[in-house]
Formats: sequence, structure tokens, C-alpha cells
Amino acid sequence: MIHSPFPGMDPYLEGYLWSDVHQALAYQFRRQLAPLVAPKYAVRLAVTMITDRVPTQELGIMYPDVEVIRPATTEADFGEGTAIATPIAPAALSIPLAIPVPTRLVSVEVRDAVKNQLVTSIEILSPANKREPGSSQFMNKRDELQLAAVNILEVDLLRRGKRPWPEATLPATPYMVALIRARSAQADIWPVALREPLPVLPVPLLPEDPDVPLDMQAALGTIYAEAQYGLTIDYSADPPPPALPTEVRIWVAQRVQAWTG
Repeated sequence: MIHSPFPGMDPYLEGYLWSDVHQALAYQFRRQLAPLVAPKYAVRLAVTMITDRVPTQELGIMYPDVEVIRPATTEADFGEGTAIATPIAPAALSIPLAIPVPTRLVSVEVRDAVKNQLVTSIEILSPANKREPGSSQFMNKRDELQLAAVNILEVDLLRRGKRPWPEATLPATPYMVALIRARSAQADIWPVALREPLPVLPVPLLPEDPDVPLDMQAALGTIYAEAQYGLTIDYSADPPPPALPTEVRIWVAQRVQAWTG
């Protein structure tokens, strides 16, 4: 079985593999939780299609299969021998555009098996949730879930982007998990460093039932082995951006060197 070089989150999974990681994690979360909450609760996957507006410099990182066409207009486009009577003014400048990319997001829902009532929503953040317009859409969804008295567990395993929280209140760690319990006026935060395993998290149910555990590290280890990510990741290169601090980059290189043997 192939294991990641890292004890917790693997930063190399934050690039073009993230779409696969995201969906596989949701499936593994369901596999863990379903037997723990049955028969009173059922665990379902909810799929949402959104449009992610991706900066052009990130296309090769997150969406390497998206092709950007850059047409060039020349005199040949007007037909051979055709005279252009009036000179066409060149543009004063060109500005980069955010490219719209259809994006599939998957969340995990714990529902009352009899009433089909949504009890807990587990949201695994993607880059689209951490930049506009997706960030505002995500916060609107959070508001709707809170108004419906649904527990919300937010898992952020991406260093890129702006978290949908007031920055002054957040720990300075690369990864983070937040839990908003139904009808609560506060959020519980788990800061997660790169050098430590992912935590076992509480998944709340209805008030009369105790929380059940969600082992994030076990889920990540399972999908890493099943998908054999280590066969395609180039660990000789730097992890996807943003760049790591020098001390952390040295530690990453040491982990990779020990892993490759």
C-alpha cells in the first residue's frame, strides 16, 4: 500500500488532483459515518454544479485540461488582396480575465432517516469557495443552513484563497476545520498544521444523540492508497502555490527524501 510522505495533509494534493481528492474524501466520510449513525440517520452525498471564475495563472495548477484560445487578427483575416481603408487602433493594454470553469462540488449530508430532515452538513471547501463569486455563495448557503438549525462542519484543506471567515479571528495555520452547531452563536475551530495528523472530528446529530467521530486522517490515507496518488505526483518539484515558508519547505524536502529512500 502506498502512503503519503506526510503525517497529515499532503500539500501536493492541492493542485490538479484536488477535484478527485475532494470527491473521494466526501465518499470516504460517508463510508465512515453511515454505520455509526444507522438506523436512525442516513448519510447522503449532495452534488452542486457551480461556475468557478479561475484566474488564468491558476488554470494549469487546478484545471490543466482547460484550454484558453487566444485568437490573433491579421490582415489575412480580411481576405487576400483586400485593402483596409481605415487603420484599426491597437488596444492600449490587455488585462487578464478570470476564466469561467464548470465545477462539481460534493458535500456530505446526515439526514433523519424517517423524516429526511437535514441534520448535519459537512462542507469540504474547494478553491471556488475561497474566491468570489463562490465565497459569497458559500456564505449564503451557510446562513441558510444556520437558519434551518442544521449543524455545519467545514473542512478546509487548501492553503490557497481567502477563508470565508473574518481573518482577524483565524489561526495562522495552513488548514482549518470549523464546526457550527445548530442554534449556536459561536464556531468551534480546529487549526491544523502541515506537520501534524488531521484530527478526529465530532459530527453532531440531533440534540438527544451524542456526537459521532469522523477520522479525517484515516479517510485521507485510504483515498491516497486507493487512488495511488504517489504514482503520478512529482515530489521532486515544489508543492502547488502558495509558496511555503523556507523552514517548512526544508521540512517538506526532508520528508520527501526519506519517503523516496
